[in-house]
Amino acid sequence: MLYSENRQGGKKDSGALIGSAFAFFLLLLTGCSESPAHHHGDMSLDSFKELKINEYVLNSLAIKENLEHICVNDHDASYAAKQTKRYYRAGASLLWVDYQGVDERADTLVSVLRDKLPGMGFSEKVFHLNEIADDIVRMRTLNFDEANPANQVAARLDYQLTKAYLRYAAGQRFGFVNPDYVLNHNDASSQDSTGKALTYRQLFDVDMEHPGDSYLHQAIRRVTPDSIGSYLRSLEPTNSLYTQLQKMLPTASAAMRQKIQVNMERCRWREKQVPEPGEKYVIVNVPAFHLWAVGSDSILDMRVACGAVKTKTPLLSSKITHMEVNPEWVIPMSIIRDDVARHGGDSSYFTRHHYYITDRKTGKRLAPTAVTPAMLLSGNYRVTQEGGAGNSLGRIIFRFPNNFSVFLHDTSSPGAFGRDNRGVSHGCVRVQRPFDLALFMMEKEPDEWLVDKLRISMGMKPVTERGREYMDELDSSQPTPKLVRWQTVSPRVPLFITYYTIFRTPDGALQYYPDVYGYDKSIGEAMKTYIQ
Repeated sequence: MLYSENRQGGKKDSGALIGSAFAFFLLLLTGCSESPAHHHGDMSLDSFKELKINEYVLNSLAIKENLEHICVNDHDASYAAKQTKRYYRAGASLLWVDYQGVDERADTLVSVLRDKLPGMGFSEKVFHLNEIADDIVRMRTLNFDEANPANQVAARLDYQLTKAYLRYAAGQRFGFVNPDYVLNHNDASSQDSTGKALTYRQLFDVDMEHPGDSYLHQAIRRVTPDSIGSYLRSLEPTNSLYTQLQKMLPTASAAMRQKIQVNMERCRWREKQVPEPGEKYVIVNVPAFHLWAVGSDSILDMRVACGAVKTKTPLLSSKITHMEVNPEWVIPMSIIRDDVARHGGDSSYFTRHHYYITDRKTGKRLAPTAVTPAMLLSGNYRVTQEGGAGNSLGRIIFRFPNNFSVFLHDTSSPGAFGRDNRGVSHGCVRVQRPFDLALFMMEKEPDEWLVDKLRISMGMKPVTERGREYMDELDSSQPTPKLVRWQTVSPRVPLFITYYTIFRTPDGALQYYPDVYGYDKSIGEAMKTYIQ
């Protein structure tokens, strides 16, 4: 028999029996008013005191002690484990087990997980479904013994149900892998004497949704008989790429299986910035080395060149704010150190590349012959490339706030667009059709003269009569006029630099790309505890 017992000030009070087995027994014992009198009708619960066995006695303090023991010995560092420990250590009541035993909510959770996990390629082991199922049977059949006393089973079952529930709910809603952590611990920027990474390059700066306190409270509130099943099923991603990948998974080869699962995981991540219906946006998929500019009724696509493996293009989301025509290029210190500094004092090198040198403190220009390699390496001097033809940024740059000083821009070396692997830059994204992208950034029907001024400023031939007349009046010996220097993008255009190795393009085609930066491998390693 299973008793519920509370202890207050050392006093023991026998409570109601729990479990379906005892409920049935009690019904037989009490009978009903129309039944014949039982010759033991004067029996009471006190008559069964001698049957009370320690393994069957539920005690709130003992359950709490068992929960604390479980928390101490659970070394899982996942979000689900941390939040489960936090919940029980805060003194919260049991979620799944009560004085009546364990009800259909536990069955629903187990049923949903066993239905959904195979379609995700996930193992049941990480959710402890077999152990949970065994303990549900123990509770319902009162199958307790010295190795599995009631208090231990009740604590263990409640803990594992909560952990499995939060693991699935948070994982499907926000992702089972945290990209902020995994992708920002991918490239070591410094190492100790043994080769162990000390710091890492930040490579992921997308504003993501993460499960916080409000989500935990919401999830706990949904553990009710009438909502838990529908709630769990509502968490599955509904975007078309996830759905198609899920259909491909059962018949995929071993080599393709992880690629599919990693891209399914990317579909679970929730970005805070998403385009509004009808809003135009730009997306760059790094493994594709391709850009799509998506409007309400059109799609502009083009090849791009991205960062090399050693100088990866960071993944980010932002909004394009303005375009700068014929920009100057302030050369990063890393390039000065690797390529420029050794030419200190060589005026022909600086003239040939249209570089000039300024003192960072005073802004004063210095003659190249007066600057030594050591001075350039000191960081006290800025090297800048003049804007115009031959500038490494090309004729136009598309600027947006970010923490990496990377941008979309034209290039003076278009040959890279003919290559399959276009990982050649120091991190910026070079675009194949900069003028067309500039038109996309403008109003739907921009002023024709403004567009022609942009053409002229970018060294292109004008197409309007006014533009041709303007060019005819110029002295051919004069440099290309810069009629447009700066153009605000209004409204700002959302930009997404992302990384999918299986990708549904905006026109609906499913494409496969190589894992150029090795991110699939990193994410797959982080998911290995889940994958079958």
